[in-house]
Amino acid sequence: TMQNTTTVTQFFLTAYDVNGNIGYFYFIITLVGYLLIIFDNIVVITVITCHRKLHEPMYIFICNLALNGLYGSCAFYPQCIQSLLSENPAISKIGCYVQIFCIHTYGSFEFSIFALMAYNQYLSICHPLRYNSIMTLSKVTHLLVFVYMYPVCIFTVHFYLTIRLPLCGTVVDKVCCDIWSVVKLSCEDTTISSIFSIFVMIICMVPSLLVVLFSYVRILDVCLKATKEACAKALETCAPHLVTFINYCIATFFEVTHHRFDMTKMPHVVRVLMSIDSLLSPPLLNTIIYGVKLQEIKKRILRMFYARKTN
Repeated sequence: TMQNTTTVTQFFLTAYDVNGNIGYFYFIITLVGYLLIIFDNIVVITVITCHRKLHEPMYIFICNLALNGLYGSCAFYPQCIQSLLSENPAISKIGCYVQIFCIHTYGSFEFSIFALMAYNQYLSICHPLRYNSIMTLSKVTHLLVFVYMYPVCIFTVHFYLTIRLPLCGTVVDKVCCDIWSVVKLSCEDTTISSIFSIFVMIICMVPSLLVVLFSYVRILDVCLKATKEACAKALETCAPHLVTFINYCIATFFEVTHHRFDMTKMPHVVRVLMSIDSLLSPPLLNTIIYGVKLQEIKKRILRMFYARKTN
């Protein structure tokens, strides 16, 4: 009921159930992970932006993937590191809402960029002669603007409806804020909000998943008709994208599962890792996989560090 409405200034994050030495251990692991994410993403962004030969659609999309990895990580890790050192982990109401907006748009951007990369692979393998005339720099720019604006416009409506909800609680049983956890604290019936959140998730994720599915069905069709050598080369080109995309899908599945089903019987650490997996492995692994698998990036990264070493 409305009488129980609480004036909320901060939220208490109760999933930080760590004390003593184990708390410092998690702090060190998290800090090292964050620094690695910053380092490897900045290296990839620098290599791609500084070399004109890499100003091609595929590398531009990889650069955007790295930028998005930094965006998502910066929304989560600084607050997480601070909370690990706090006796009563909490986040301000405004801080929580900013984190919600950033983390949810990060997730949508990630799916959208993966869809663009799949579409790019489809054009380069299935329409090689028309590829350069289709994927011009202007087309790439328009596509990127669209895949950023589409999720932002949709999620902003959901976000606005959520922050207007009257709240009757301040306890978030997670290590960071997300929209579902805040909706649960509402004094009002949240059935409509829950249905709308599923609708938003579907219209943000499904189009991207369909683009990826369509692209790989067509690529597979072309491969089956091509020579073994051509097929092997095509699959090798697609491998980094497939690995990173599947990794992100698994991470997202963990997060959705964590919210929609009762996970109380699972160990606490496993529940926490499942809820934030999309912020842990993709920002770190995406750039490592592309840096190792794509020779043009790998070669320039090695040259950059080797040149500094010899100087």
